[in-house]
Order: sequence, then C-alpha cells, then structure tokens
Amino acid sequence: MKDLTKLGFKDNSTYIIAEIGINHGGDITVAKQLIDSAVRTGANAVKFQTYLTEKRVAANSPIFDILKKCELPFSAFEELKAYAEAKNVDFFSTPFDSESVEFLDSINCNIYKIASFDLPNHEFLAQVASKNKQVILSVGMSNLDEIRKAVDILKQGTNKIILLHCISAYPTNEKDSNLRAVHTLIEKFPECAIGQSDHTNDIDVPSFAVAAGAQVLEKHFKIDEDMDCIDAPVSITEKQMTQLVNNARRIEKILGHGVPKLTDSQKDIEQYRRHSELDK
Repeated sequence: MKDLTKLGFKDNSTYIIAEIGINHGGDITVAKQLIDSAVRTGANAVKFQTYLTEKRVAANSPIFDILKKCELPFSAFEELKAYAEAKNVDFFSTPFDSESVEFLDSINCNIYKIASFDLPNHEFLAQVASKNKQVILSVGMSNLDEIRKAVDILKQGTNKIILLHCISAYPTNEKDSNLRAVHTLIEKFPECAIGQSDHTNDIDVPSFAVAAGAQVLEKHFKIDEDMDCIDAPVSITEKQMTQLVNNARRIEKILGHGVPKLTDSQKDIEQYRRHSELDK
C-alpha cells in the first residue's frame, strides 16, 4: 500500500470522492446544495467537471446540448472552490480542454482528475503534468501498455499519481466490475496509489474495492432519489454515500496494519503456545 501522505493526502485513510460532475445541471445554487450534501456524508472531496462544450465535443455530438446546458462559467468554479473549502472538504475538477487546465491552475486547484476518455490524449496529459500537481487518472477502456505510457508521461511533471480502476459502462453491472484489476494495478504500478472509480448503481462494489486494496474511491453523487440529474443512473444518494464512507472506515479497521505479530488482543492467549523441547 502506498503512503498517501507522500502523494499529497492528509492521512492514509481511504480517500472518498463525491463526484458531483455535471449533476448540478448548470445551476450553481444546486452545485452548492450538492456540496452541502456531500459534506454531511463525510466524503473527503467533491469533484466537478470543467470544460468548454465546443472544445469537449463536436457540434453534432448527441450530447452537445446536454453538456452545454450543464456548462458552468469558469468564475463559478472559483466560487465553488471557496465554498467547498469553507466547508472543510477538498475541491477539484476534471478539465476537458487546455483552457480549463490553465484556469484550474490559476485558482490553485491542487488536484487534477483526468477522465478515462483522455488517457490516450498524450499532449493533454503532458499539459496537466506540467502543473506539477497531484493527478488522479481513471483507466477505463485501457490496457496495461496504454496505462504505462500515460503514467510515464505524467511522471515527467509529477510524482503524485493515482490510478483508478474503472469500467466505462454507465451503469456498470456488478458482474463486470473486474475488481481483480485493482491487484494488477498495485503490482504493475508500484509508483502510484491505486483506487477505483465506480459506475455501478450501489455501494457494494466500491466497498469490496477497499477490501481489495483500493485507497481512493470515486462515486457519482446526487442528494436523493428524487433529484433529477444527468448522471442519476450511476449516482448514489447522500444516504448511500454516508454508508459507503462508514463501510470504508470499518474495512480499514478490519484490514489492520498488515504485519503478522503478537498483538495486544492475543497476549492473554500467548501462555498456551506450545514449543518443542528442542526449541526451549
């Protein structure tokens, strides 16, 4: 397991991200309500998406109008960052274009999230890496060679890299979650911390991911089941996120420190250990 404090995190507990994304629908008031809701769950961070629609997708894209409706002006993110930090929760965002990368840098955003879709976008990766910030990269749809190339590019600018195992299916059926990939990423990329970006519509899979070794979790987030939002099919509610946080903290305690030794809870039983005569 990586020491998360060396990667810019406050401690080594599972870092849990409430992915607000574009669930605010382009309304900054709703965005603030989502931040308030995320704070109540105990999540460590709130994450948004920063983009210029015309730079993100083509004008004839089937999602152009949706993205345009949900696009917030750059100034809104500066306001949301201040709002989140006043609530003692980390703020960061996923940029989707060069201008958004530069803007987030200008407001001292300390973490960049790169979506799976941009993993093969090497020029974009190099620009993000040049900011020398913490980078969280989702690796959906990518093979190990592609991930290695992306990591090597990022390493030219930063040594604070987190890879998130991800299945880019919205929503993801839990049988397709492939959580053994967490083990593979831990083995193949020892220089990185490993986590999971989950797109199932429940909290079982990300909970299991913690048990599998994930140190960072990202989960799309909405306030409640009545909330009408873009990513509702892959988003969990405040109640579910609270339970996910509680699950992660419980699993951390169960996993323990990982070192076999005589622990305090076993000392009363130590007297019953049996040694051979030759060992005495």
